[in-house]
Amino acid sequence: MNTTAFPDAARTWNARFEAEGYHFGTEPNAWLAEHAHRIAPAGRVLCVADGEGRNSVWLARRGHAVAAFDIADAGVAKARRLAQAAGVAVEYAVADCDGYDWRPGAFDAVVAIFVQFADPAARARLFARMRESLAPGGLLVLHGYTPKQLEYRTGGPPFASHLYTPELLREAFDGLEILELREYEADLAEGEGHRGRSALIGLVARKD
Repeated sequence: MNTTAFPDAARTWNARFEAEGYHFGTEPNAWLAEHAHRIAPAGRVLCVADGEGRNSVWLARRGHAVAAFDIADAGVAKARRLAQAAGVAVEYAVADCDGYDWRPGAFDAVVAIFVQFADPAARARLFARMRESLAPGGLLVLHGYTPKQLEYRTGGPPFASHLYTPELLREAFDGLEILELREYEADLAEGEGHRGRSALIGLVARKD
């Protein structure tokens, strides 16, 4: 996906993921871990822009049938190795958010953790496809940064247009039942990528 802010996203993320270790660690995102109990047992789950696989592998270990994609082939390769080491199967693909083979109504949950590379136009397309891919009763689990994160500079894109507000998320997912929408601050320790005091927002919503 090419944007003004990230003219070559694949190159940017490959450069990060080609380094030793896991850029965001191998433990699941805390917001996802807090709310994963809401996902239907043995549910079909899609992890959007999943990077090196920390969230998709964790969900597969919990017994879910997981699909995941990322634009960076270096990240997907590491995700596959992580899944193999954990003894789980995940359906991985190398694709950007416009090129992924979206399947309407295919998933019991869609997980989108810090997918804030997208400019407003690309984000609108992405969010629409995420909604469409949910089955009736399906759960959306989303986590990201708010504009206040620009003050902390402990992770995320340095562009206000890429960050989330409660109003933006309510409008984007209008029609879903919001189970929780929380704007808060916390100290993150997710590898080298997210570390330190952070301005966060989390959403959990259900499709009718």
